[in-house]
Amino acid sequence: MTRRHFIGAAGAAGVALLGAPAVITGCARESGKMNAIVVILDSLRRDHLGAYGNVTTKTPNLDALARESFRFTRPYPDAIPTVPARRAIHTGMRTFPFQEWQQDHQGSANYGWSPLPDDQRTLSEILGDAGYTTAFVTDTWHMFYMNFGRGFHYYDRIRGQEDDPYRDPDTVPEKWMRDHFLVSRSAEKARQYLANVQDRKTEEEYFAPRVFAGGMDLLETVSRRAEPFFLLVDSYDPHEPWDPPKKYVDLYDAGYYDGKEPLYPKYGKSDYLTSEELLRMRALYSAEITMADHWLGNFLQKADELRIMDNTLLVLISDHGHALGEHGYTGKPSLAMWPEITDIAFMIRYPEGRGAGEESDYFASTYDVAPTVLGTLGVDPPYPLDGQNLSALLDKGEIEQRKHFTTAFHNYVWTRDERWVMFSRHDGSESRLYDVANDPYQHYDLVEAEPDEARRLYEDYFLKDAQKVPTPR
Repeated sequence: MTRRHFIGAAGAAGVALLGAPAVITGCARESGKMNAIVVILDSLRRDHLGAYGNVTTKTPNLDALARESFRFTRPYPDAIPTVPARRAIHTGMRTFPFQEWQQDHQGSANYGWSPLPDDQRTLSEILGDAGYTTAFVTDTWHMFYMNFGRGFHYYDRIRGQEDDPYRDPDTVPEKWMRDHFLVSRSAEKARQYLANVQDRKTEEEYFAPRVFAGGMDLLETVSRRAEPFFLLVDSYDPHEPWDPPKKYVDLYDAGYYDGKEPLYPKYGKSDYLTSEELLRMRALYSAEITMADHWLGNFLQKADELRIMDNTLLVLISDHGHALGEHGYTGKPSLAMWPEITDIAFMIRYPEGRGAGEESDYFASTYDVAPTVLGTLGVDPPYPLDGQNLSALLDKGEIEQRKHFTTAFHNYVWTRDERWVMFSRHDGSESRLYDVANDPYQHYDLVEAEPDEARRLYEDYFLKDAQKVPTPR
């Protein structure tokens, strides 16, 4: 069954799952060189995809892509949140440990929230030097005031997401906003966003549709050129604010909720919400995912129609997750590094069906994206990258063995091995410990029962990783 048929059977909201996997067809480009597409979905939790075991949130296109891909079951971001994770994706270099554990950009209180380092080459720059046409479409507005457009021949910036100062917030009456929306985090952010989208009338004007439609336009452009191409499609959805079209919301809450819409979550304890408000928040989040999934399907269908996918590497990854009350928190507070925030989706679709349907429990990460793309395309980086070429897992080649993994979010650190997960403040205080071999959802904190184990993970993993000398460049 072709992807075109799959999309048609799934319907506009993507509600029908098919038993047979979708197959992307096409013929090789005349150049003979492989293309690459990287898709980033912001705040997408691993446990909300059918491919990772979810049975509630409808993600037929992501699940079909997973069936065609080599999928990682234990991927984690190098660093959290949005900008630190993307720095690793663009450069193949670790953002962790954050330099001297200090705030290094005035625009955010999060450590590591800074532009791409001047001494690091980006994936787009390296591929551009190798003769690739490079293109980038995003609504992740933090990219606009930083230098993440470096090295791209085409750069499509979609304005208005979240609190991008795009339109006058005073055009939204504060009383009207508070009458209709549960504003629990930032009234200023909410007013700015509502002003940005107040003229929106059709689904095509929502952000995920605009990003993937922009990606389709760029596919048309780059596929007409003689050179091979690299395309980065970076969608801020399903990041909050959550206000998807009604047809997607009705898949999860068919008209029963009549309260204020939880547009923005509070980054903290979830006890400010009633049970109905929390369920509504979860419904809105799932609806945003399903909308993004549907438009990703349209994007993949366009790639199919252009007949490029048999000679194109496709990487799909998320940067982090989002808490929805599972451990008593909503949003992305740095102290809440449970699976709902740390667990990401990561899959690689190779041409000719290589690795399709296979999976790996390798501790893959955001900083592996660039070396994997370069290694698969046969392009050498100008210096050794921190990440690994994950294609070696398919080819039985050499790859760094990772018996543990460490990440960080602002002034909190997280580390795990085969059995244990520990997270704490970066000085080791406020630590929590979980036996994930027996408690994968991390409900039972064992730090008081196993203090030596928590200390071991902190000292042997976090401290040693944080003291590693950066790769010379």
